[in-house]
Order: sequence, then C-alpha cells, then structure tokens
Amino acid sequence: MYFIKKQGKLTLTLEGRNAVAGYLFILPFVIGFIAFMLFPLLESLQMVFSNVSIDIVKHGFSMRFIGLDNLKRVLAIDPEFNRLLTEEILRMGLIVPAIIIFSLFIALILNQEFKARGFVRAVFFLPVILSSGVMIGLETNNSLLSSMAEIIKEGNLMKTSITGVLEKILATEGATADFMKYIFRIVNQIYDIAMASGIQIIIFLSALQTIPPSMFEAARIEGATSWECFWKITFPMVSSLILVNVVYSVVDYFIRTDNRVMEKISLTMVRLMEFGFSTAMAWVYFLAVIVIIGIAMTLISRKVYYYE
Repeated sequence: MYFIKKQGKLTLTLEGRNAVAGYLFILPFVIGFIAFMLFPLLESLQMVFSNVSIDIVKHGFSMRFIGLDNLKRVLAIDPEFNRLLTEEILRMGLIVPAIIIFSLFIALILNQEFKARGFVRAVFFLPVILSSGVMIGLETNNSLLSSMAEIIKEGNLMKTSITGVLEKILATEGATADFMKYIFRIVNQIYDIAMASGIQIIIFLSALQTIPPSMFEAARIEGATSWECFWKITFPMVSSLILVNVVYSVVDYFIRTDNRVMEKISLTMVRLMEFGFSTAMAWVYFLAVIVIIGIAMTLISRKVYYYE
C-alpha cells in the first residue's frame, strides 16, 4: 500500500515514498523518450509498410503504402538476412554465457581483501571505456593495428589459432569433443569476452558486497566449505542480478558495431538508400531480440532467488 490514513489525512507509506523516488528517477527517460524517440519510432514503423524515397521538394521522405512486401522480402527473398541473423544468434549463445561466467569469476576475485584492490578494480573497469563506440571505431579502422594483425597471421607458420595445438592434442570424439570445441572457441575469443564484461563485473561486485558477512560466518560455524558457501549462499544471493546481466549482455551484443546484421542494415540504408527495406530488417531484428530476451527471462526467472 502506498497510502495510509493518519489523523484523517492520506500519508505516503515507506513503500509509497520509494515508489515516488523510483518514478522521479525514470521520469527524465520517459520525457526524453516521448519528446525525441516516440515520433521517429512510429515513423519507422510506417516505413516498414511503405516504399520510401527522398522528396527533394519537401526536404523529407515520400512514402507509398505497399503492404507486407518489405517484410516478405526480408523473410523470404533476401538471401543473406536470415542466414546472418541465425549466425549472430548462435554466436550470441556462445558469447553471453561465457561473459556471465567470466564476470562472476572476476567479481568473486575482486571482492576479496588484497593490496591495491581499488587499482585492480579500475583496471577491470577499463573495458567499459575501451569498448565505447569511439574506441571500437579506432580499433577497427586503425591501419597500424590491421597491418600488425596481418603480419602476425602471415608469420603463424602453423596457421592455427592460439589453442590449435592443444585442440589437436586433446581431440576426442562424442559429447566430450563438442564440449572441448566450445571451450577452445571461448578461449580464442577471450579478448572480446573481457572487453564486454566491464559493466557485468561491476553489477556482480555490487551484489556480492550486499551479502551479509554473518551468513558466511554462520555457515562456517556449521562446517560448510567454501564450495558449499558459494552454491548455498553466494550464487542464490546474486541470482537476481544474473538475470539482469544476461538481459544487458544480450542487448549489448546485438547492438555491437561489428554485428553483421547491423552492418547489413546500415549498408542497405546508407549506401543503397533502400529505407523501407532496411527499416523492415531493423524491425524484424528488433522483434527477434525481444523474443530471445523474453525466452531468457522466462527460463532464468524460474531459478532466481529474491532475498527479503
């Protein structure tokens, strides 16, 4: 209840005051969304069902309604979109679990008491800065880095990845082989995983610091080991933020600048100037991401533990 009657007057309860504070925090976003994003969003939805061309006279877009033609082209005619979308979803399924595990592992380490802990935490926050749009652009378009990568690739006489030799040595058959291939693929992409884990580490670290130390003390008195403390106390207490990090990681992955679906949409819109077709691809992509997030939230929320 947000209100209670006190001396004949309605007064906000603690829950009501917290709710008001929450609404005040999200109010700038709501105002910004209505003022700057709602109209472009509705206009882009209109473009999905239209043939869009640039009107030089009116200095804007000219739209002619064509029904579902753009969506049919995206889903049934275009030879690349469905393939690229499927590949990116599979790649996301590989990267996101690795990001969550890596972030939780690093957060557990950074939560320990050791010298220069603040400096080490700052180092692990650097990927948040380095993975910003500007830095990614410099890294991607830097001719020096590109030439260095080509030299390293040419100098690699074995033509293998960093785990190629180990992969050959540990090659097996059956389910174990598939698991080892997954591990090797993760190790080969450890740079991308570390670059994408900054925010998740901070979220996990904040969750770990809210766990009362008395819970661990009571568990140790009862004879629990560190392994048991992790699975019985730490993991359940941070499980709600695992859901938050999964949603964030999925969204962050699908808006990355090196995402091939995003590249195709941008190329179609900017170079080919097929605004209706590119907008249809963007909306299909958006709906696919929403479905994936919904599935992830449904599956994970069943196991989430909320501490009160």
